[in-house]
Amino acid sequence: MKIRAVTVNNRRKVFAVRTSKGELHYPFAKADPRPTDDDPVARVWIDKELASEAFTYALGSGREGTVHIEQVLEYNKDPDYLRDRLLYRLTLEAQKRVAASRLPKREIIRRLRTSATQFYRLMDQTNYSKSVDQLVSLLQILDCDVDLVVRAKSA
Repeated sequence: MKIRAVTVNNRRKVFAVRTSKGELHYPFAKADPRPTDDDPVARVWIDKELASEAFTYALGSGREGTVHIEQVLEYNKDPDYLRDRLLYRLTLEAQKRVAASRLPKREIIRRLRTSATQFYRLMDQTNYSKSVDQLVSLLQILDCDVDLVVRAKSA
């Protein structure tokens, strides 16, 4: 996701990041180095060297920091970003399990009732067009139990 604009809101002590999804805020407290009243943000810009997926800021003291869009999305608990993270982690686990499994890949594909092409798409951690159900089905075939744990966040 590309950053379209970034501004500093000193009153709220946040960076206001505008993307195709709208405006998201990222607090100064999460930034490193942290802007303070004694060392405020002097300048902020979209970092073209990072494909417009991050912004860089300079403090009055000359120190600089960079914030990637993934940090902003994680802080704001963006549902699409959280889903993609879950898919990524499940895919890595499936890759490990397939490598350790005694089942041949052809047998796994047969049990999934899919094509080899679709199986390899499912195993690709950079493919986010797959569904969680497909990965759960694959993990079930590999004799894994997948439990979803929901718990309150600790303070």
